[in-house]
Amino acid sequence: MFRKVLVANRGEIALRVLNACREMGIRTVAVYSEADRNSLHVRFADEAICIGPPRLADSYLNVPAVISAAEIADVDAIHPGYGLLSENANFAEVCRASNIKFVGPPPEVTRLMGEKEKARQAMKRAKAPILPGSEGVISTIEDAEETAEKVGYPVILKAKAGGGGRGMRVVREREELPKLFHAAHAEAANAFGNGELYMEKYIEQPRHIEFQVLADEHGNVVTLFERECSIQRRHQKLIEESPSLQVTPKLREEMSHTLCRSMAEIGYQNAGTVEFLMDANHHLYFIEMNTRIQVEHPVTEAITGVDLVKAQLRIADGERLEEILPRKLEIRGHAIECRINAEHPRKFTPSAGQITAFHVPGGNGVRVDTAQYAEGVVPPYYDSLIAKLIVHGVDRAEAIAKMECALNQFIVRGVDTSIPLHQAIFQDEEFRAGKFDTGFMERFLAERTEA
Repeated sequence: MFRKVLVANRGEIALRVLNACREMGIRTVAVYSEADRNSLHVRFADEAICIGPPRLADSYLNVPAVISAAEIADVDAIHPGYGLLSENANFAEVCRASNIKFVGPPPEVTRLMGEKEKARQAMKRAKAPILPGSEGVISTIEDAEETAEKVGYPVILKAKAGGGGRGMRVVREREELPKLFHAAHAEAANAFGNGELYMEKYIEQPRHIEFQVLADEHGNVVTLFERECSIQRRHQKLIEESPSLQVTPKLREEMSHTLCRSMAEIGYQNAGTVEFLMDANHHLYFIEMNTRIQVEHPVTEAITGVDLVKAQLRIADGERLEEILPRKLEIRGHAIECRINAEHPRKFTPSAGQITAFHVPGGNGVRVDTAQYAEGVVPPYYDSLIAKLIVHGVDRAEAIAKMECALNQFIVRGVDTSIPLHQAIFQDEEFRAGKFDTGFMERFLAERTEA
């Protein structure tokens, strides 16, 4: 096993990886910006190296600085966590050239699956279900109009290199297309430095379902079931749960076979998540793949008992899945995760500052992943996520009851948080009944505004 691992991230995921390494007897190195000097991932790592000022481009996204820290600390591997450099194929290539193991897929696969249209075509070749759409990039409005007529309105324009909902526009009528095409192109170019677009059929009121996969470096692939991620605002997930109420045992088994075959065909390795939209007839359609550990990975850990971060490290060290996973994978109970963000629960404006009081809930089936503490500081430079609250029950009803208790006992003072928003969602009758789709939050928030 690796002797020493550098964690190229911050916040709760950095602490999560550090803890997994420590349990495995691996020494750890944290990197940090000047704004994170007093962060817990710095305090609890065996070694810590400052890599620059607060701005992401000057620190956590500064590849030369991260690699220099890794070489100075003489590490065997780098775990990138999620976000930041985790899906940066160039960074993975630099790790390879520096003889440092990147805990993730090969850079060629990261690059392939990171460009949505290329990923879509790769999954189509692997016979995974995909939405009807363009065969490649749409270069002109004329091409867009022709493709839209062929696919049938409504359609959605998506940025080739995009994510997080940027560079996306839903087009319901031919007359809207020119204006929305230009808007999507401009937004994509501004956000990603690449304004190229492709087109897919737009599904009304879909569910967002994703499947967790693990693949070793010997061609073996398994799926660890699905997660329901439909509760989201502006394409940013708020609540995730597993299993999904909409995925039948038959569909789950069919998707497992499909994904094991398709992931093996593209040469995938390590942990990854394949995301789908589900239509009203319970058909799944591939939309994208995240070639890293997910924010919501704890719900899968809760229902399977598999430590996904340890599995990542063991796969990167060359172990086979049969040596890592239990002989039989099965769903045990129901798990739900809430993302606790430092933001106003109604205005959604970021809330930076010093935390004056911080108490996390506990008890059977309650887990909190966080790197915050009383008198800690939420800096204004980074993502607003300050904690993940995860509960596990024998069924969904018990999980909801546990989450309500845990949210009531979660205390954060000094900054605004999304806790009141989550409490309101868990009181909603549609949510409690499992009758929701990706448009749930839009309707929910509109009702709150009217009230």
